[in-house]
Amino acid sequence: MPYDRTVKPAGTFEATVEAVRRALAEQGFGILTEIDVQATLKAKLDHDMEPYLILGACNPPLARQALDADRSVGLLLPCNVVVRTDGDQVIVQAIDPSTMVALTGVDAMAPVADEATRRLDAALASLAEGGA
Repeated sequence: MPYDRTVKPAGTFEATVEAVRRALAEQGFGILTEIDVQATLKAKLDHDMEPYLILGACNPPLARQALDADRSVGLLLPCNVVVRTDGDQVIVQAIDPSTMVALTGVDAMAPVADEATRRLDAALASLAEGGA
């Protein structure tokens, strides 16, 4: 089962990161966490890798609905969005919210996942259409 939703917008890594932040904000998501994997692996392991950023995106009303349906779903929150490079290409990937339903087996999670999917897809589509 695929667990990601992916686009490959035109633009630099830095411009794409800013475009992702804007696109998520337009869909009601705030960034709760930010992990610069490239910098962390360099600092901790002296390992060089391509730019790789994990943004923990949260839409508070949707998070509340999900937590009301199943308190343990916090293990799957926030919705992670990855911005990374592969050669000259920038890739943006978001977790597919339907994994919440599949992993929890809680039917009440379906409308929350559907709305989160709609919003994340709209954010990703704006990146693909407008570039970064």
